Amino acid sequence: MNKIVLGGAIFLLAAVGFTTLPVSRFYAPAITVPAGFSINLIADSLGKVRHIDVNSQGGIYVKLNALKEGKGMLYLTDQNKDGVMDTKTAFGNFPGTGIHIKGKYLYSSSNTGVYRYLLNDEGEVISPDKPELIVDGLLDKKRDNSKSIALDNHNNLYVTIGSYSDACREGSTGKGIPGCPILDSAAGIWMFKANKLNQTFKDGVRYATGLKNSVGIDWNADSKSLFATHHGRGAFSDKFPENFTAKQDAEIPSETVYELKKGSDAGWPFIYYDNFQKKNILAPEYGGDGKIEGDTKYINPAIALPAHLAPNDLLFYTGNMFPARYKNGAFIVLHGRSAELKKAYFVAFVPFVHGKPSGDWEVFADNFTAWAGPAQYRPMGLAQGADGALYVSDDLKGTIFKITYNK
Repeated sequence: MNKIVLGGAIFLLAAVGFTTLPVSRFYAPAITVPAGFSINLIADSLGKVRHIDVNSQGGIYVKLNALKEGKGMLYLTDQNKDGVMDTKTAFGNFPGTGIHIKGKYLYSSSNTGVYRYLLNDEGEVISPDKPELIVDGLLDKKRDNSKSIALDNHNNLYVTIGSYSDACREGSTGKGIPGCPILDSAAGIWMFKANKLNQTFKDGVRYATGLKNSVGIDWNADSKSLFATHHGRGAFSDKFPENFTAKQDAEIPSETVYELKKGSDAGWPFIYYDNFQKKNILAPEYGGDGKIEGDTKYINPAIALPAHLAPNDLLFYTGNMFPARYKNGAFIVLHGRSAELKKAYFVAFVPFVHGKPSGDWEVFADNFTAWAGPAQYRPMGLAQGADGALYVSDDLKGTIFKITYNK
């Protein structure tokens, strides 16, 4: 296993004036990657970093979850070509999560909508103060309000809208609301046109439903289908101690990744996926006891992960730098802690063949934070460079790492 290699100090050029931002000392246990790979810290102290993307010239666009000096996005470049980002430009007056380069546009989401910026031939935003509004008016009730985005090759824009409720209960009771009206405007993925301006929520099509909170979303060009991660619901034993234990609360339900088609229903809040029974199980709020299977109309996950790992980004690797087994496979950022694994905050990989998982998930980049003790780095977003390198953002220190393969 190879240990992280640190760059030197980073000097960042602010949008207004000059600021020096030295890299903080690396005090986490050594981050590990598979043999043949290297991981380098290339940017630091950026703020509350969420998702990222990389243009054809290696410039990095960074989305912030909270405004920093009034701006919600950063553009980083490496002017002296030493492998460390040395300039920073801040723009955009809205925070959020989603950011994606497609064709000649940079798409970026707020917590209520999506904007786009025209790019020049170098992949740089032409008018940073004049974004075009693609869609606005999406639900934002603060909890699980990230609007992650993906685009296909037919001018379709997919936007996640998370649920503000954990299990769609009636008040403080343990009873589920019949039909769960939340599903009409949240807990799913909506499709809009990527090339049409000034759309509102009513212009969208509910593409998939029954997804409590999908922060990671990506279009699989091999299968020509949409995949999304899913955060599972919370505790069972507090309201249903007769059927569930505290240990089960720590180990179920599974965190999942779904392959979605138009009309797919992943079943939240009516069912959950139990990784031990390997079945969709009826939720206790709707009459389940931990053993009754859910309705067969709900789809099964493509990938099942241990509970509470909080998958927060998903990327299908299409580059040529990494060994062949990684081609078209899925990298998944895991932003939570698993009591079952006694592991926290890592990047997983799942091999794919012909658009389908071809093996079990495995740990790829590990030890951002030790299981015991305080959090040190917490991976959040993923991006692929034109050269095939993999970039990982961290939202605890506002750090970006670059992973390469040494042939």
